[in-house]
Amino acid sequence: MTVLKPLFLGASALMFTLPSQAYAQSQDAPPSEVQKIYDIAVAPSPERIRSDIQTLVDFGTRHTLSETESDTRGIGAARRWIFNEFEKISAECGGCLEVMYVSDTIEGETRIPEPTEVVSVLAIQKGSIDPNRYVMMSGDIDSRVTDPLDGTSDSPGANDNASGMAGTIEAARVLSKHKFAGSIIYAGLSGEEQGLFGGKIVAQHALDQGWDIKGVLNNDMISNITGVDGVTDNSTARVFSEGTRANETEEEARTRRFTGGEVDSPSRNLARYVKAQADQYMTNLNVMMIYRLDRFGRGGHHRPFNMVGIPGVRIMETHEHYDRQHQDLRTEDGIIYGDTMEGVDETYAAKLTALNAVTMAGMAGAPPFPANVEASGAVEPSAMLKWETPANASNLAGYRVHWRLTTEPEWTHSRFVGKVNEWTFENLVIDNYFFGVSAVAKDGSETPVVFPGAAGRF
Repeated sequence: MTVLKPLFLGASALMFTLPSQAYAQSQDAPPSEVQKIYDIAVAPSPERIRSDIQTLVDFGTRHTLSETESDTRGIGAARRWIFNEFEKISAECGGCLEVMYVSDTIEGETRIPEPTEVVSVLAIQKGSIDPNRYVMMSGDIDSRVTDPLDGTSDSPGANDNASGMAGTIEAARVLSKHKFAGSIIYAGLSGEEQGLFGGKIVAQHALDQGWDIKGVLNNDMISNITGVDGVTDNSTARVFSEGTRANETEEEARTRRFTGGEVDSPSRNLARYVKAQADQYMTNLNVMMIYRLDRFGRGGHHRPFNMVGIPGVRIMETHEHYDRQHQDLRTEDGIIYGDTMEGVDETYAAKLTALNAVTMAGMAGAPPFPANVEASGAVEPSAMLKWETPANASNLAGYRVHWRLTTEPEWTHSRFVGKVNEWTFENLVIDNYFFGVSAVAKDGSETPVVFPGAAGRF
């Protein structure tokens, strides 16, 4: 591989590039790993997660249309318990979490025909340097049985999705013990089974508040290890991500067709980042990236965020057991139906919780993402990237440039280049490779790779 160095193009370029080259050559690169993230990777407790799943199951049903006044049954009791758990965690970290409800009234929908308040619970851990930059982990509060309008029958929803909710609470327990440059949102979303309404409401709230959410990690079913296909697997997780931005304009789509980016949306590069964090910091967990928004013909609570331009992925088990999803509790022909505690593997749920935790620790610990990344180099011997450094970057050590062949699923090559705002890939023709850039903190925390142009912009 040819050694890369800046390409001098003339006197004006020399004035800009020479200090950058000198910095890149003289500045030591930051650490390649963040030691505290290894501790975070093993911190989630299977026992606490199982206990929290059991507590959510014991509410009988958490259907969006279920009881809201009781303290022991229904979604009202469940969301108040979640709120109180976040408050307890906040008390243990000296008030480091801001806990709130975010809600709206939905009516006239197929699965919510009558006026119903859809209430989600958020706990926000503010960053110390760049507090308006967020990464979010979410689980779903609600559950359902066969009839999506049945708000009274027992609907334990142990795996779907008390597991994701319990994992989110546990991640808050773990990460609240640490401080990060950016902010973290721990979210319990309601109304998922009725049409992803909690996600829609929270996504709109984020836009209204001006929150700069760089990634949503939607956890939906993270505790089942035995699938309807007969396979038992406790060491693989799936990450689903959209290939192109859902909200790109016609002009942006036209540009993408000429310059690339079909598999480099911010959500796709977020998925690559999840896998890279697992590879670096975790053992006995393989991440399978799925190049789809969600399961074939199905949906999840990251989609409302994607629809408004917020990057988001779905993290979940690899082998689903459909007899345990959206089923009345019953036994037919010797087959047991229903989403009960028997389908929960808390050790696996702790692994997937840790996957979220190491991802959020890396993103929240990183500097601001490179802004306005652009590529050039048509009919040139070398490709060039340019980008800008946003405000609140006091923890920035510099930037790392990345490249890969267009057929490679993951970034294969990278180089730390220091505190520069452009880089020339000498003798790498832009037609043959994809390029990107990430920001690296002084402690080694790093952002996902940002692909150039509107196609990849976070």
